Amino acid sequence: MIPFQKTGKLLDDDLELRVTERFPGNIYQRVPPAYRFRMVHPSQPLSYGHIELRLGSEEPYIRFNGHVGYVVWPGYRGNRYAARSIELLRPLAKDHYMDGLWITCAPDNAPSRRTCELVGARLVEIISLPPDLDYFRPTQTQLCRYWLTL
Repeated sequence: MIPFQKTGKLLDDDLELRVTERFPGNIYQRVPPAYRFRMVHPSQPLSYGHIELRLGSEEPYIRFNGHVGYVVWPGYRGNRYAARSIELLRPLAKDHYMDGLWITCAPDNAPSRRTCELVGARLVEIISLPPDLDYFRPTQTQLCRYWLTL
């Protein structure tokens, strides 16, 4: 089991990441441990979305889901909260001796692709999804894989 670290304050101007869970993972389903955060305003009751930092390299989970997953609520998109959150997670990932992060998104998801570019991730490949993976949209057949060096 991977020991979780103290996260300290993860914050910039109007964005703070608050831990909601230290998920221990599921060895039977090969789902890695993860930190789960809410993206919030530091001094107001506003939630912008959520982000997850997954630890480890479990295949095929990391191959298809990446080390980072995020959602920004529709009313808050366009403020770079996802990119800023990824930047705030870099030190924590380094504390876990990670040398980089895989980030995945659908090829037609222009905002997520732009987020990857903003944080300096490079597109490594576009892969086909196996038909037996049931946790993606039924019409999704491909996935972009970006690598972010820490």
